[in-house]
Amino acid sequence: MSHPTPVPGIYCHYKGNRYEVFGLAHHSETEEALVVYRALYGDYGLWVRPLDNFTETVEVQGEPVPRFELEKAFV
Repeated sequence: MSHPTPVPGIYCHYKGNRYEVFGLAHHSETEEALVVYRALYGDYGLWVRPLDNFTETVEVQGEPVPRFELEKAFV
């Protein structure tokens, strides 16, 4: 399944936390696309998540919403 590549910027997770997305990386063995991002709270940890998971929709109170939604793109 093909997903649009998230642009670098600030994203809001459907549960309310914010994250800075840096771009895509690829798994060294499987070549799976991974989104690289940093939490904008707590210890500001650096994370990766599969592109398919990052761009999927989730159900909240019976409504589909994006797991991560772009708030501000970095140009």
